[in-house]
Amino acid sequence: MSTPVPTLPTTLPDVEVAASVRGGLPLVVLSRSSADGPPLLGPGGNDLGADWASAVALSGRAGEVQPGPADSAAAWVLGVGEGTAADWRAAGAALVCAVDARAAADTDSGRGTGRPGVALVLPPDAGPEEAAQFARGLSLGGYRFRVTGEEQKPRLRTARLVVSEPDRRAEVAAAVSRATALAAATAFARDLANTPSNVKDPAWLARTAARAAGKVPGLDAVVRDEEWLAEHGFGGVIAVGGGSERPPRLLHLTWAPPGAGGPHLVLVGKGITFDTGGISIKPADGMHLMRTDMSGGAAVIAAMIAVARLGLPVRVTALVPCAENHVSGSAYRPGDVVRHYGGRTTEVTNTDAEGRMVLADALAYAAAELGADVLLDVATLTGAMKISLGLRTGGLFADSAALADRVVEAGARAGESWWRMPLLDEWAEHVPSDIADVRQCPPGPGGITAALFLREFTAGLPWAHLDIAGPARADRPYDDVVPGATGFAARTLVEFVDSYAAGA
Repeated sequence: MSTPVPTLPTTLPDVEVAASVRGGLPLVVLSRSSADGPPLLGPGGNDLGADWASAVALSGRAGEVQPGPADSAAAWVLGVGEGTAADWRAAGAALVCAVDARAAADTDSGRGTGRPGVALVLPPDAGPEEAAQFARGLSLGGYRFRVTGEEQKPRLRTARLVVSEPDRRAEVAAAVSRATALAAATAFARDLANTPSNVKDPAWLARTAARAAGKVPGLDAVVRDEEWLAEHGFGGVIAVGGGSERPPRLLHLTWAPPGAGGPHLVLVGKGITFDTGGISIKPADGMHLMRTDMSGGAAVIAAMIAVARLGLPVRVTALVPCAENHVSGSAYRPGDVVRHYGGRTTEVTNTDAEGRMVLADALAYAAAELGADVLLDVATLTGAMKISLGLRTGGLFADSAALADRVVEAGARAGESWWRMPLLDEWAEHVPSDIADVRQCPPGPGGITAALFLREFTAGLPWAHLDIAGPARADRPYDDVVPGATGFAARTLVEFVDSYAAGA
């Protein structure tokens, strides 16, 4: 029986760089805003005419899309504003939405001709960065995840960026190729997080990720079941997953290319496929969004696939503990004491703080068994970070300024915002428990105390914790983000790994 979800991964438009416009592709003419006159038109805009531009009030602002006049070769006129990176990204996102909308309307009216394509000539001052941002907007701005019985409408298939100069074309092509690989990682992370939890149980998540990894040469995947987890002492994962009839899993991905230098990085992602809160049950309002509570794990999975596809010469391992936090007679309880991998014990005080329980096992395992040099975990961990930083910035905790700076810089290159939060010593003294080694939810500021709890399982290794509870989901579109799972952190992780490629 087929599952009621779209085929994963979502197919994104192909963005190709070529020397000339291919016959039959509709032409897109670029327009740029001007502070002291009418908008400036790019290649192909000579026959548009001032009267037409005035009639449609053409402004050239970023993301403005106008159908070209009937007597012109231009099918679309697309604004790129002042030409900043954000403007080019907005233009790409707006164009794909306009093309998709027209294709859907044409199909409904019986005029559909299959998946459409477009071509545009990049102006001389548009370099690799502008082209990369445009490609990212094109790739992600039209992303949709919808479970439906209706036939899928045609979407943008191909966008051809025309660059005549060979040297410049090669630079633009390389930048576009990297941008589309990062966009694919973001989209796959969105796919995994958006998948409804009646389909996405721990076994499905681990199996789907392993299948996708298996298609990338050199990327190895192993899935551990609940018997292996119990035998090897993953008490946090077993406790959290114990309330569900769908047992937990551990996904283990390995990328170890020949000649890889630098430190061994281990990425850990929270893979809670649905979170009721357990016995400390959540309010009904908003619980349906808990299908995205494995967004940290999704980001790690997608980033690993991108790292391997890009062939980054860095040794990286990923661990994604997958569990469903449910309510039943076998659910773990407040007041329980749980023994984690390696023997450290935790006093449970709130079963809705399940993410840190599964991360603790994975971090301890990575430190003790995998020869990790650097640990980094990603999780939708605390509502406190949503309150502190809002919905578009991730919380960053790190035990060194150098590691924190590396993450922030990776995020800047990826177009994802991070804010370093403090690991305050005055709250660390509240982490120990009276009846166990540590307590799950120490009193104090929630995001900070959660990070301090996780630090207890890192064996003193360099470590960073990324709390993405805010930016992992969106309820309205912005930039190239659409409502639903955002795929936040996937691109940052790829850039973070790449920062070690030169042995820095």
